[in-house]
Amino acid sequence: MIYVVFVEPESPGNIGFMARTMKNFGLTNLVLINPCPIENETWYHAMHAKDIVRESKTYHSLDEFNQKEQVDFLVGTTGVAGGSHNVPRIAVTPEQLSESMNIKGNIALLFGREGNGLSNPEIKMCDVVMSIPTHESYPIMNVTHAAAIVFYEICKNQLTFNVEDMEEASLIEKESLISSMDEIIGKLGYPPHKSKNASTVFRRILGRSFISGREAHTLKGTLRRIKKRVDAYKK
Repeated sequence: MIYVVFVEPESPGNIGFMARTMKNFGLTNLVLINPCPIENETWYHAMHAKDIVRESKTYHSLDEFNQKEQVDFLVGTTGVAGGSHNVPRIAVTPEQLSESMNIKGNIALLFGREGNGLSNPEIKMCDVVMSIPTHESYPIMNVTHAAAIVFYEICKNQLTFNVEDMEEASLIEKESLISSMDEIIGKLGYPPHKSKNASTVFRRILGRSFISGREAHTLKGTLRRIKKRVDAYKK
């Protein structure tokens, strides 16, 4: 189970935004530590994630949360990553955490106050600290924006596009496109080595594009028309 723990949120709206962001990525267990009051602004910003706000749990402190929920792994977040001079804040990226997160049990993702983040004592409680690399001109992110990046990295392997009738082009469709392009290249008067390079480039571009069946069909028709124009010009 993954808990999203919002420590002492200062803005009712950000509680709603956090719930909404969680809903985007299929997370449901919101924990509020000593929060500001939940107000109309919370419900307004939660949008279709009002159920997450309603079912959230509230505790007075992280210690109380730990004792009652029996969390196996605490993940802290910080906008100020440390190094050899600040060992408790040595951080991994969300992607690195996602790649190594094969823990069985209860995991808590801790997000700190909008103004000051997690305190040093709270950071020291964590098993690992995570930070998002940002530009030095403005390194500290809005807490719910940061949460969206963290949630995406953790959940991305379980997510798919919700698009109907979206099927990737088959191998036969791709080979047909390559054959059509080879016919066109063969009519352009390139030297053999350039024709081979052009064909290879098209194959590689096609391979990287993850083209859909519909797109392959449309491109096939376009290549057919190009071939007809080339044939007509050569006559």
